[in-house]
Amino acid sequence: MSARTPLGLVDARPGPPFTVTFDGRAIEALPGQSVAAALWSAGITSWRATRGEGRPRGIFCGIGVCFDCLVTVDGRPNQRACLLPAEPGQQIRTQQGTGHDERTGHDER
Repeated sequence: MSARTPLGLVDARPGPPFTVTFDGRAIEALPGQSVAAALWSAGITSWRATRGEGRPRGIFCGIGVCFDCLVTVDGRPNQRACLLPAEPGQQIRTQQGTGHDERTGHDER
């Protein structure tokens, strides 16, 4: 590994990759990655649709302030992908609107 990369400079060696799913598609994640980083690494840049108009959203601020990166993880809506660590076996889904069934107020499942 080149000393000119961040990993080379700190002599970091990530652990073995593991699998999470995004909308039913298996993707690889590395230990220490956030959900957002794992999705970006897999080429996925949008994982939320806004209320009303359903416009696509993904990462914006990257530090948990803006809430554009919300996803549903293991049935729990409104998880900030930029702050949530990726864990083996997580089921990550695109979040629609508020993440709750608008008719009942219950979580999407």
